[in-house]
Amino acid sequence: MLFIDNKDITDPAVNLALEEYSLRHLPMDDSYLLFYINEPSIIIGKNQNTIEEINSEYVDQHHIHIVRRLSGGGAVYHDLGNLNFSFLTKDDGNSFHNFAKFTQPVIEILHQLGVEAVLTGRNDIQVGEQKISGNAQYISKGRMFSHGTLLFDSAMENVASALKVKPIKIESKGIKSVRSRVANISDLLSEPMTIVQFRDILLQQLFNCSLANVPQYHLTEDDWAAVHKLADERYRSWDWNYGRSPESNIQNTFKFESGIIDVRLNVIQGKIAAIHIFGDFFGTHDVSELEQQLTGIQYEQHALHKALNEMDLYHYFGKLTIQQFTALLLLQDIPE
Repeated sequence: MLFIDNKDITDPAVNLALEEYSLRHLPMDDSYLLFYINEPSIIIGKNQNTIEEINSEYVDQHHIHIVRRLSGGGAVYHDLGNLNFSFLTKDDGNSFHNFAKFTQPVIEILHQLGVEAVLTGRNDIQVGEQKISGNAQYISKGRMFSHGTLLFDSAMENVASALKVKPIKIESKGIKSVRSRVANISDLLSEPMTIVQFRDILLQQLFNCSLANVPQYHLTEDDWAAVHKLADERYRSWDWNYGRSPESNIQNTFKFESGIIDVRLNVIQGKIAAIHIFGDFFGTHDVSELEQQLTGIQYEQHALHKALNEMDLYHYFGKLTIQQFTALLLLQDIPE
């Protein structure tokens, strides 16, 4: 494994572009580790409807960046007290959805620091009932990354104020507020340290060597030029960050084992004229393929079943049956 130094850049557009560029273009003879810290920002999951995830007034008042990432999952708040890690590897066919593989090394280091962290649910690291890390994954052309947050000394009042948490998520977790279910790692340490010191400890432990001897992959000037170009063209783009707000006359949302799935359909003369699928689910394929497959289909059970039988829903949502997804589309009771 090689470490990629992001030069202490805190611009979220550049850091997400660096992650994507590294995944797509670096030689995969090795795996890679990337750390980055972002200025105050909300990082939107790939399949989410941005406007419905953020408190727009608060975001505008506090000049918070809004950037959509490539991976699925839910929206997260980043600031200078949040350390992000990303493992970039070959796809071995068994690692997508296997969050334990990538979080366990981090959890073991937290244990050494006296933080009793465990992986819970789909993709969270918690200490007791409080979350200190959320994780997500992305796969493309035989390569993948698994990345996560580490709330070290984050401004918790902003976490709660900048995000809109869907009632369905609160109900499913049996919780009352974002603020009550998150914690900062710095508050759990026996000895105080800065976020940079924390990052350096992780680096030394993950590579089992001194900081001076951590093996690195050095990006060229051309690499960095391509990263900044990608940041401008994708991660600063309104179309990428906001531009999926559909016209719809039918909407349904349900929290499945694989995550929240929110469907918006525009049905005209009994056929699906347009469909958009939002949520915090994880999939190996782009959900736009499924949307395209369903466009033009008659809005009734037999036609939907026939169309969906030609698709493998696991690729888009993880564990989900055709019967469950059809019921969601048709506003029916969801079968178990």
